[in-house]
Formats: sequence, structure tokens, C-alpha cells
Amino acid sequence: MVTSPKLERTTVLGEKAAAAAHLGRICFKTGPPVFTGVELEWTVHDAADPARPVDRERLRAALGRHSPVTLDDTSPAQPLGHGSSVTVEPGGQVEVSTAPRPSVAALILATEADIAELSALLERAGLVLGRSGIDPWRVPQPVVETSRYRAMRCVFDRRGPAGRTMMYSTAGLQVCLDAGEPAELAARWATVHMVGPPLVAAFATADRHAGRRTGWASARMAAWLGIDPARTRPVWSPRRPDEDPVAAWTEYALAAPLLCLRHDGPDWTPPPGITFADWIDGALPRPPTTDDLEYHVSTLFPPVRPRGYLEVRYLDAQPGPGWILPLAVLTALLDRADTARSARAIAAPVADRWHAAARYGLADPPLAAAAAALLDLALEALPRLDLPPGTHDETSRGIGRRRAAAERGHR
Repeated sequence: MVTSPKLERTTVLGEKAAAAAHLGRICFKTGPPVFTGVELEWTVHDAADPARPVDRERLRAALGRHSPVTLDDTSPAQPLGHGSSVTVEPGGQVEVSTAPRPSVAALILATEADIAELSALLERAGLVLGRSGIDPWRVPQPVVETSRYRAMRCVFDRRGPAGRTMMYSTAGLQVCLDAGEPAELAARWATVHMVGPPLVAAFATADRHAGRRTGWASARMAAWLGIDPARTRPVWSPRRPDEDPVAAWTEYALAAPLLCLRHDGPDWTPPPGITFADWIDGALPRPPTTDDLEYHVSTLFPPVRPRGYLEVRYLDAQPGPGWILPLAVLTALLDRADTARSARAIAAPVADRWHAAARYGLADPPLAAAAAALLDLALEALPRLDLPPGTHDETSRGIGRRRAAAERGHR
């Protein structure tokens, strides 16, 4: 969630076909699947009292020259030493977004170094990174306020408290994968969606929020599911498994209501219910531009979002170096077409069980069975990632522990 106050007047979109063509150009950039990236988000806590609020000024002082401009509009916003940019989310969550790397091993090495640098910055200020997908101690409270975030809160509040929980209390792990060659795109798109529910269950870390048990394995995912489904439901559906990804995303994006309507004033809250398609059809005083469309898709939050690459958004933040495990699992499952095909076959019976995955996690037997089989498949493919021996062994053991937990759930 990055605020972008710059208002560019680029190509006017007078018809839906032009919008569809633009989305196809910017959202699915095909080619050999080479690069991988991650976006890691954490809640941030006082080291002595994790329930104590952490305010904006304390974060700004801790991050120094790495502070995003949402904290300090004079900051140079310098990346960390290995290229990761730092952002701060509405509730004070800190996120690092890595530069894409041509191998998982290189990505892990660079990301570990940037996490260590970030942790040291926070430690000097008496702060530590959280270890779960939702704040275990504090109720949702705003830390960073921008026109974008105020508009989001206003729109989400129309449907209930889930939006505030998501904005101010949740922390996710995003894996960014190349879309692949044109002939591979539909299969890769389907694969990352279909394995989603069992991987949500396998890597759920968000069962406790604001000092109490929530009754959900992933209260973070529950918050996302509780927001407007027009902007958070999956784009791929088992009911339309062969739908062209570009067509599916275009339909989704144009049918989603506006979340922010940028202008020179402070209030960006849009009129209720107006979709981007309505805007093209003349529902607002001025026509939308390609820049408006790109901003609109940045306000859509499905479990997998196309951003030129495939941004897998459904995983909870993991404790410590645990983020390496789902990264390795996803990249291993997509490493070869035959492995991805097997993954789809395993996941097909549970590919639509997002709610059950969030609610029950590995306590749901069908999800646990699928998760165990997928983790077995990932372990078989893991050697092809060419991880350093120590990293490979540690990752293999970590996946094995998750697999054992899934096996217990299956029984």
C-alpha cells in the first residue's frame, strides 16, 4: 500500500476495450520464468512490552534514511544494503520489498542480509519484528495517515470492522513469481491459485489477535475475506478453470468499485458503488485515464494479483527465518511443468476452500491431506532449486515439520 499523490493525465480511456488492452500490457508480462522476489511484512513491537503502541515518530527515528516518505516527506527513502525498499503500512507494519533475483538461493541470501540490517535498526530503538500474521497483543489503531488510507478506511467501514483489522493489524508474506511464457501462463496462473487453500492452512500463524484467541487458524486471511469480495475474492475460480487469465483479470478489475478517487483535496473517498467500468461509461465528471486505471488495480487485493509478475498474497507472515519455507515450496512446485501439473491434481479437490483454510487450517482433513501431499511434492523438487547445502538441509527439515503437522491433521 504505497501512497501516490502524483496526478498524471495520460491516455484517456473512453471505452472498456482500451482499458482491457492496457491491463493486458501491464499486468501479464510474459517471458521465461527467471526471477523471484518476496515482500515481507511484520507488525512492530516494543521489545520490553509488545502490547505497547509504537507511534509514527518512533518508527521514523528508527528507520532513519530508510524511512518511506509516508513517515517523512523529506526522507531519501534509501533502500537497504541489498536493494530492498522499506515501506510502512497504515498500522505501523514494516515491509521490505526485495529486488527480483535470478535464483532462489541469491534471493534468500540478499533478503536475509536486509532483514538483519532492518532488525538492527529497530533494535537500537528498542523495537522488534513480530512473528505472526496478525498482531497478537494490540487492537487495530492507525499509525500512518494519508489520503489513500483515510479513503480506504471510510469505504471499508461501510461493510464492518474487517477493513480496519486488515489495515492496522495484519502482516503478510508475498511471493513474486514471473508469469512465464505465453503458453505457460494459464497453467501457472491456475497453479498458484489452486495450491492456495492448502498452503494457507499449512502456513497459518495468525490465530491470536488483540490478546485473545480468535477461533481462526488465520485471522489475517479472515480479515481479507471479510472485506468487499469484489476486491478480495480470488480471480481464478474452479467454476471457470479454463478462463483466460487476462480476460478474467480485466472483468474483475473493471467490475470492482472504486476505493480511492484522487484529486487535489484531502478527501479521496469515492461515491459508493461506482465501478471502474461505470467511470468509463461517464459516471464521474471527468473520464478516467490509464494512470487512474493503474492506480485502481493497486487497490484490488485478491489472493493472487497480476502486476506484470504473479504476486502471491495469501500467506501469513512467518516467525524468524520461516519465510524461506513457503518461498521454497511455491518455487519448487512451479519449477517444472510436470511438478505443477501434479500440484494442480493434488489441490483440485480443495481449490475453493479459502474460508475453511482460514478458519480451520490443518484441522480440516481434506486441506491437511492436500497440504501433506503438496509438501511431499515440494520436498521431491527441492534439490532442483540448488540451495546451498546448509540452507537446503534447514529448509528440508522445516518443510518436513510442516508436512508432519499436516499428516497429523489428516488423521
